[in-house]
Amino acid sequence: MTQVPDFVSLNGPDNTGKTTHLLRLASRWERFQPLGAVHEHDPEPWARVARGDYARWWFEKSTTVELTELLLAGHVKRAAARLSGRTGLLDRGLPMLLAVATATCVVKDELAVGEAFNTVMSIAGSRAATPETSILLLPSLDAERSYAITSAREGRPWTGIYPAYQKTLHGVLLHQADHGAYTKLVDCEDRSLDDVHAAVADHLGLSHLIADGSPR
Repeated sequence: MTQVPDFVSLNGPDNTGKTTHLLRLASRWERFQPLGAVHEHDPEPWARVARGDYARWWFEKSTTVELTELLLAGHVKRAAARLSGRTGLLDRGLPMLLAVATATCVVKDELAVGEAFNTVMSIAGSRAATPETSILLLPSLDAERSYAITSAREGRPWTGIYPAYQKTLHGVLLHQADHGAYTKLVDCEDRSLDDVHAAVADHLGLSHLIADGSPR
């Protein structure tokens, strides 16, 4: 990592180890600042929509504009929490938030992935720029197999609309990867947690930062 970025995000579907890798990264270098997820920085509107049936609001009652704006507002507040001279660690960065909004739009409004993606991008506008090093973790480069792996890790069946959403999300993430939305794609299939973390750390140049005497 010749130039330290303002933000590093780990992205991917549920159960891909994002939180685990973020915790490990934070322990490797003191200039990393864990910033977590968007709802942690904009709790009031998230608490409001979560009252009652949260899933129903997300997948039925909310519009694509409302959901996308809620995600983007949280992202802006999260970015503002970064301290000067620190690198913020993001649990799901901006590309992933756009993927979440797109996948929701697909299953809720019955649009094709490309059409839903264009809808979300038009809402985001210039805010869709990504001043972050975004790493995408995928259990497999095959969308169906990727979904099968992550759903098995859940430990209990996904119900309702959530399986369709997750399957769609895997496809959206691959669509984004094909269009260069992420700085780095890590194929996690048949790789241990340590191997995946090594790939993430290598992309960030952490070995060099530690070896040359930079602070941990």
